[in-house]
Amino acid sequence: MLVWFRNDIRIHDNPALDYALKHGVTEAVFLATPKQWRQHNQGKIKIDFLLRHVQLLAKQLAQLNIKLTIINVDDFAGQVSYIQQWQAQHKQTVVANSEVEINERNRDTDLINSKCAIKLFESDVIVAKGKVLNLSGSMYKVFTPFKKAWLKRVQAISFDYIPRYSNSSNTLDDFSGGDLQAVAKIINDLKTEYQTMNSEHWPLADAVEQQTIPTFLQDKIGDYKQHRDMPAIKATSGLSPYLAIGAISVRYLMRLLIQRFPDLLISTDSPNFTWLNELIWRDFYRHLLFHFPRLCCSENFNHKYDQLPWPNNQQHFIAWQQGKTGYPLVDAAMRQLNQTGWMHNRLRMVVASYLTKHLLVDWRLGEKYFSERLIDVDLAANNGGWQWSAGTGCDAQPYFRVFNPITQSQRFDPKGDFIRKYLPELKHIPDKHIHFPHDFIKKSDSRCYWPAIVDHKTARLRALEFYKTYS
Repeated sequence: MLVWFRNDIRIHDNPALDYALKHGVTEAVFLATPKQWRQHNQGKIKIDFLLRHVQLLAKQLAQLNIKLTIINVDDFAGQVSYIQQWQAQHKQTVVANSEVEINERNRDTDLINSKCAIKLFESDVIVAKGKVLNLSGSMYKVFTPFKKAWLKRVQAISFDYIPRYSNSSNTLDDFSGGDLQAVAKIINDLKTEYQTMNSEHWPLADAVEQQTIPTFLQDKIGDYKQHRDMPAIKATSGLSPYLAIGAISVRYLMRLLIQRFPDLLISTDSPNFTWLNELIWRDFYRHLLFHFPRLCCSENFNHKYDQLPWPNNQQHFIAWQQGKTGYPLVDAAMRQLNQTGWMHNRLRMVVASYLTKHLLVDWRLGEKYFSERLIDVDLAANNGGWQWSAGTGCDAQPYFRVFNPITQSQRFDPKGDFIRKYLPELKHIPDKHIHFPHDFIKKSDSRCYWPAIVDHKTARLRALEFYKTYS
């Protein structure tokens, strides 16, 4: 038997690995696909983060008497060829966890249709996809009723979870270092080939499980509802990069929540429920991708917006990318993304709304840029978030709701602490002017800051007319 690791780089709560361990597996494989990563616009920092966890996985598997082999096959077609050849040679089953994206599903279909003995499991959601349906047997198209049905199902039958495997007393000292040295060399070669961006600011998942998660659940989750939208405060869990590559199980997080807050499923007004609500949103977007695979193909969820003639002003798009729109919160957020590979969730909504509604740039261009830059990019969440902001998606923000980047700044960064961190040229601007400093700069001429590329009121009216005319 061979266990094939894909977007599930962990040994804990891994259904495919659990099945394989029960059947005496000694071999595992990770099939790197640099060409496919580029086709899917996977960012350099995300790939670095992924490969660091593949190296960790090799060490963890060694303690379970499993050897991990890393093979560079370029793309999904290469993965299919490798698995077919391995099975033809060994005549054994391959086990893996399924993936929801369309190219990945087509790859697995090709293997199944070729009579390849592959056994697939599900490990990326709390409630299995296809199990939260409305009375007509269809997927919900609005989040709130989906959430209610999701909660009802979890209350009734709970959810699958595999406790941590601890049936081995082996240590790395029991193994030759040769295999792990070979893994390290392959990982370094892949990083060089992909020209990855250093992700070491983010600790590995084993340290996060031991330190970050317990600290968050004990000290921060109670204030999460109050502080989560404030980018200058480190109030979020920071777990999205680990969920994006499957280094930490979302079902494990759910298990910890229920253990700590037994009444959480019925205490929906509790501040602690706010974080669970985010996990349900994550399930919602992945269920959508399962039921509507066309979302993987850059299609609007709502087809009435298919004829929108996005102007796509290139100069405006570049200004947005570079953080030079003249709106400090937008510019600071884009600098955070470009410098760190991450952006606060509230700011993702602000910059997405600004790009699509102030600048009338197609949401797909923003989605692609995020994918190329974010350490935690996940197709389901990235697509869902961008279409929500653009008003083209499922249960989306209506087209007539246009975030005001000035009032958003005043509300969520009132003293300008976040803005000053990423726009040091504005550090001398008083708090009352930091959110839109142009009038102050003109009067005082104390510092230089690029002008706003569009006027908010004018851009808002233009957006309303644009959507109303062409939708």
